[in-house]
Amino acid sequence: MEWQPDEQGLQQVLQLLKDSQSPNTATQRAVQEKLEQLNQYPDFNNYLIFVLTSLKSEDEPTRSLSGLILKNNVKAHYQNFPPLVADFIKRECLNNIGDPSPLIRATIGILITTIASKGELQMWPELLPQLCNLLNSEDYNTCEGSFGALQKICEDSSELLDSEALNRPLNIMIPKFLQFFKHCSPKIRSHAIACVNQFIISRAQALMDNIDTFIESLFALAADEDSEVRKNVCRALVMLLEVRIDRLIPHMHSIIQYMLQRTQDPDENVALEACEFWLTLAEQPICKEALSSHLVQLIPILVNGMKYSEIDIILLKGDVEEDETVPDSEQDIKPRFHKSRTVTLQHEGGDGEEGEDIDEEEDDDDDTLSDWNLRKCSAAALDVLANVFRDELLPHLLLLLKGLLFHPDWVIKESGILVLGAIAEGCMQGMVPYLPELIPHLIQCLCDKKALVRSIACWTLSRYAHWVVSQPPDSYLKPLMTELLKRILDSNKRVQEAACSAFATLEEEACTELVPYLSFILDTLVFAFGKYQHKNLLILYDAIGTLADSVGHHLNQPEYIQKLMPPLIQKWNELKDEDKDLFPLLEMYMQHPDQYEAPDKDFMIVALDLLSGLAEGLGGHVEQLVARSNIMTLLFQCMQVGFGVKLDLLSPLQDTMPEVRQSSFALLGDLTKACFPHVKPCIAEFMPILGTNLNPEFISVCNNATWAIGEICMQMGAEMQPYVGLVLNNLVEIINRPNTPKTLLENTAITIGRLGYVCPQEVAPMLQQFIRPWCTSLRNIRDNEEKDSAFRGICMMIGVNPGGVVQDFIFFCDAVASWVSPKDDLRDMFYKILHGFKDQVGEENWQQFSEQFPPLLKERLSACYGV
Repeated sequence: MEWQPDEQGLQQVLQLLKDSQSPNTATQRAVQEKLEQLNQYPDFNNYLIFVLTSLKSEDEPTRSLSGLILKNNVKAHYQNFPPLVADFIKRECLNNIGDPSPLIRATIGILITTIASKGELQMWPELLPQLCNLLNSEDYNTCEGSFGALQKICEDSSELLDSEALNRPLNIMIPKFLQFFKHCSPKIRSHAIACVNQFIISRAQALMDNIDTFIESLFALAADEDSEVRKNVCRALVMLLEVRIDRLIPHMHSIIQYMLQRTQDPDENVALEACEFWLTLAEQPICKEALSSHLVQLIPILVNGMKYSEIDIILLKGDVEEDETVPDSEQDIKPRFHKSRTVTLQHEGGDGEEGEDIDEEEDDDDDTLSDWNLRKCSAAALDVLANVFRDELLPHLLLLLKGLLFHPDWVIKESGILVLGAIAEGCMQGMVPYLPELIPHLIQCLCDKKALVRSIACWTLSRYAHWVVSQPPDSYLKPLMTELLKRILDSNKRVQEAACSAFATLEEEACTELVPYLSFILDTLVFAFGKYQHKNLLILYDAIGTLADSVGHHLNQPEYIQKLMPPLIQKWNELKDEDKDLFPLLEMYMQHPDQYEAPDKDFMIVALDLLSGLAEGLGGHVEQLVARSNIMTLLFQCMQVGFGVKLDLLSPLQDTMPEVRQSSFALLGDLTKACFPHVKPCIAEFMPILGTNLNPEFISVCNNATWAIGEICMQMGAEMQPYVGLVLNNLVEIINRPNTPKTLLENTAITIGRLGYVCPQEVAPMLQQFIRPWCTSLRNIRDNEEKDSAFRGICMMIGVNPGGVVQDFIFFCDAVASWVSPKDDLRDMFYKILHGFKDQVGEENWQQFSEQFPPLLKERLSACYGV
């Protein structure tokens, strides 16, 4: 006997579904509680499937909602459903996949794939054969509903479908899908292509066996009148370009012609898929050969795609010129991917490198439309093609550019400025002759009456910052800086943001070239403090931090400090009243992470990095800021953020905010160097946290914690002794770990050396466990203070435990030889150890030992140390 609902129970469930559509929060909370109660009853899920599939008297949104609640239950506790309930739900799904309502069919499809992805593809052997069978149904709804479900299964379980676990059902499914490419319904043709497309990137064998049929079938659909079909055809060709270019090469000319058409498709979604083709082709070795003869058609199409669409302009409020007084909405304060600081060392023949696990920040010209769109894709394609063709691109562009850049219609002029920015990297050489005329024109565009023109001009100028800085400063740097600083004070928030970001790029390029203008720059940045809304304040802090990094100690002048400190201290103290106040939020979050939302991560990182930059630039003068604020408390909180936070009852301990800790440890090290008296009282609390964070799973966190410990050693001296036990074992473990990134190895070696320098008796007994990797990781570093203190430490430890170095003495010799000009007293320490070792083993043994040295090492040691 099939299960039947109880009338009273059914009414209860329907009432719940009606209530859950109410906007009232209290009602919503009551619904949640009621749901939790009802979930105690095993057959509650039977009611939900019954409403979805059988209660045709109810309206569709209510039936669909019932299915979505059931889907959430399946996700959360399907393993606890009694077998009878699970079987009833599966049966009802398959029996009703052809419901006349598209909404109900789609909901049933979602439910099927959710059950399938709970490991049920194996436990529901009849699912795939039945769905494939239903594709042959004469009834359109049944065919479409089954295809919809199959498409979702292909998206969610593509790997499983191509595995032995299910006896490779794709061998049957793919030929079946290919037959439907010719179906009379566009919706079904579209499903069929979308299903096959799921298996291109993974190169599923069943598809590779049918690859030629697939490609022919795609060509046959090239001119399909349905835009969804054309979109899926374009998507397939783009993916095939990545994985089976060999099969496309014979047809490449016609494919390119087709994609040129589609990139101008009246449907923007189709045009966007087609435009991806140029991005992908640019990465292929054949790009130059295949595209050279088509550039003359392609370039104008891409350039045309770079105009803002009418919808973009509405969304961007392109007609709103002044909005600086409008407070940011919560949505405006989107996370910006601020690159947290990673502390690196100076290498031979190059500056410190970026931390290895940090993605480069992308240049982005209009991130409010963060959705990928035709404008962005066209600009990205032009950028990569400029990098492939270099100056060969310019003959196709220069005339066009001239028409665009001086066009009376602002939308067209704006797109020309974007074009100029997009080609900056690839065509720089060829553009140089035109820059003396173009840069002044762009600087003029910074005063355009349209905000969107002013903001794109900021971005494009930042792409040419390198060239600007290479010219005499009065020619371009000074006028550019003057105008950019005005834009930082623009009355439009988007322009403020673009100008601040561009200025940060200019700072990085110009470095000390900016020193003569520091007073002027600081006046502007300080004025912006009072003017900016929340989101742009973050970018402003970033620009000030970058300025401090770029000009370094030049910022350390009383007049500059007097300009910068009062507003910073004022802002810092205003934080207490601000809605995003960090302390109460952090404390509440740390104590009850399940109940409170984490404070704004980017806000914390930017604040910490700003302080780091200032501590570096201002040295001891940052003391004013530290003394008059609660920075040390903030630091103590931030060092613990997200560490081992339990997000909910089901999840294991997770790390939610490694970047906040990464920046906290960088700041701790910088403050240790700049004003240690303020740090010292907190050391007993800080050291255990530093020890816990010596976990190489989070490379940048571990790296910065390691560096901070080394800086603390140098300030603490012998008082470091009680803390050696908290950190030494972890450091020794990290330095011996295979595949540890170079930066982390170097910082670990420096810190072990510094620890041994201040507490040789405590560290020396472990010498043998780290001396070899220690020597190999420091041999490539330039002579500097950090290297100096670390080598003094190693020499002192060898004095305490000479036996610890005997087996690896050749590595020590090699590390000593890496010094170009050690200070005299350090050279003496090396001399004593080398000669002590030689005297200990005797002349004959030393000769034998030094025979193993590479010739260069032998020469160096004999010339510098006479051994």
